[in-house]
Formats: sequence, C-alpha cells, structure tokens
Amino acid sequence: MSDEPDRNIERAAKLDTATLSDALDRLNIVGQCYKIAGRDPNFRMVGRAFTMRCGPAASPPGTVGDYIDDVPPGHVVVIDNGGREDATIWGDILTEIAHRRGVAGTLIDGISRDVRLCRELGYPVFSKGHWMRTGKDRVQVEEMNCAVNIGGARVAPGDIICGDADGVLVLPKDHEAAVLDAAEEIHAAEEDIRTACRKGMRLDEARKAFRYHSLQTRRAASDKS
Repeated sequence: MSDEPDRNIERAAKLDTATLSDALDRLNIVGQCYKIAGRDPNFRMVGRAFTMRCGPAASPPGTVGDYIDDVPPGHVVVIDNGGREDATIWGDILTEIAHRRGVAGTLIDGISRDVRLCRELGYPVFSKGHWMRTGKDRVQVEEMNCAVNIGGARVAPGDIICGDADGVLVLPKDHEAAVLDAAEEIHAAEEDIRTACRKGMRLDEARKAFRYHSLQTRRAASDKS
C-alpha cells in the first residue's frame, strides 16, 4: 500500500457535508445518504469506502463480522443491510477492533447497537438508528468489495465517504476531483459573503457580488467553467 498522502481525502476533510452536498447538486450527482446520521452529533469521518452487502441469514447462517481485520486503516466500513431496522449489523466488538486498527468510521444502511462504546471511544458510526437486537443468525454478509446502496446513494469501493453533524454522503471516485473543486469554490464564495457582511455590506449586495445565487447552478461534472 502506498504511503503517499491521499490529497483528495485531505481536501474533503476540510469541508463540511452541507458544502459538499451543494457541490453534488451542482454536478447533478446523487451522493447524499438519506436519513442516515451519526450516533453522536460530534462524530465526523472522512475516508475511502470498504464495502459489503448483507442479507437475511441462511440455514446454517453465515458470518456477520469476520472481515474487520482486512479493512485498511483510514477507510470507512460501508455496510448495505437493505435499510433493515429489526436487527443490528454492528456492535461493540467491531467498534473496539476498528478503533484500535485506525479505521476511519462505519456507515450502515441499517442499524447499530452498543452506542455507549462508540461515543466513549469517539469512533464514528453513522446509521439509520440504533437498537439492541442482535443480527446473529438473522443477518449475514453476502458480498464484499461491491457496489452498494446506502440511503439511496450508490457507493463503490474506494469512493470517498464524508460524515458530520448534518449527515453523510459519498463522492464517487470518477467525479471526486470535480466535486471537490466545486465545493472549494462554494466554500470560498460563502466565506467572502460572511466577511463582507461583517464589514457592513448588506446581505443581498454581498450575495450578488459573490454570485451566491449561481453557486449551485447545474452543470456537468466535466464542465469546469
């Protein structure tokens, strides 16, 4: 594995999900994971996706968690459990090992449990909710390193995952540079507007001066104009 810094991860880490969401909208990319939130409002994560798809357990049932030692440090575990809310797919043992190994966080289209430990450790878990009912003998891993559906957004292995107090989203690898370029432009314009208003400019004048109303105007991901 390369020791070179991942520049786009570094860029994404400096931006909030609201700004990145606006950039996705500009480029007409669906990357916002609907109704999925951190189990603590202070959780924040940025990393590349390590994906898996789960399904109902077979007879005899398959495993739900023997993959964790294969997740590279700095990556986000992304689990498509089909939005299932009656059985968990992540708990305290996985949280402890993932935290110890330097995994960046966990994203679940479904629920988690043992929330106290992830909060104590500061290990970010983003899911549809939490409840205590185990997934053992109810859920199993069906496929690894595959494209998955998380809150209506497609996540492929290696895509950038970003989560904070506002929610979580995915930057598709093929378009991540364009999304980050757009997000940085939006962020800079909004900072200019705030600075101008602090100096006494009217908000409507500042928004006009820095083209606020065109910041999210739709354009193709390849259009850098």
